[in-house]
Amino acid sequence: MKKVAIGIDIGGTNTVIGVVDREGNVLVKDSIATPSHGNVSLFVDEMTGAIRELLNSVKKLNPEIEILGIGIGAPNANYYTGNIEHAPNLSFKGVIPLVKLLETNFPELKAIAITNDANAAAIGEMIYGGAKGMKNFVVYTLGTGVGSGIVVNGDLVYGSDGFAGECGHTTIVSGGRLCGCGGYGHLEAYCSAPGMKRTAFELITKYNAVNSPLASKSFNDLDSKMIFDAAEGGDRVAQEVFELTGNWLGLGLANTIHHLSPEAIFLFGGPTAAGNYIFRPTIDSMEQHLLPIFKNKVKVLPSQLKAGDAAIVGASALVYKELEKQLN
Repeated sequence: MKKVAIGIDIGGTNTVIGVVDREGNVLVKDSIATPSHGNVSLFVDEMTGAIRELLNSVKKLNPEIEILGIGIGAPNANYYTGNIEHAPNLSFKGVIPLVKLLETNFPELKAIAITNDANAAAIGEMIYGGAKGMKNFVVYTLGTGVGSGIVVNGDLVYGSDGFAGECGHTTIVSGGRLCGCGGYGHLEAYCSAPGMKRTAFELITKYNAVNSPLASKSFNDLDSKMIFDAAEGGDRVAQEVFELTGNWLGLGLANTIHHLSPEAIFLFGGPTAAGNYIFRPTIDSMEQHLLPIFKNKVKVLPSQLKAGDAAIVGASALVYKELEKQLN
């Protein structure tokens, strides 16, 4: 009997759901909009319906499939409590007992677990990706926000309350930009996809760059792919966006290295598709800010999980980790 798990990635814009086998292959997947209405019950109902449709479709392909559980990656998700707690980039306010709500809808499943979306990416990288065999590494996720998953001595670091690893909310510019969490000067405000857009608009204003292809875009329409395309076309503003983003991100990575001394840091998320436009300035800045004892030791690598599937594959891996824990 083929064993599979459901992986769910709850993002600020979309929620992606996939059925993943033990080798990390996504058999089927779908997505629903992450709602802006803040109605938790409605969202859980929509998610439950999407999960059941995927299960029906995969069982038609192979009736012998056994569904082991559901793993969820989400902002501000607490593995210990099963809750999403005060997530700044989601419309749901307060504490949301998501695992308990899904357990009510799927009582037949052996394991339902949730963790921070970046922690899920780290688990996926450890089991299926470039971190196989590594005991000490960090994954940075660059998207609507900036998250991080930390693995020390082969174990994911949750801390005493389940919220360890919020490297995206370290302060890199004192009194700097307002972050989505309400703080100022956080790495997320500069190196997330929205942070890159803010940088682009600041530079357009600074240089009065009315001829930049980015100047004709509204803030809501602009995305990191457009910035990359403009940089490829030689646009000065777009190229400087990547230089500045890399400078800030490298500073954040240097701080992480000073705390943890990892073997590698993996970058995951949309902006990393820009390749050397983001990796070169990031590595240069990181090395510049490191103590001599750390220089030229820590690799900065792109995630080696399949593009588009990494988040749900990582979330599904949480099911296997949870089942291992139940056996021990």
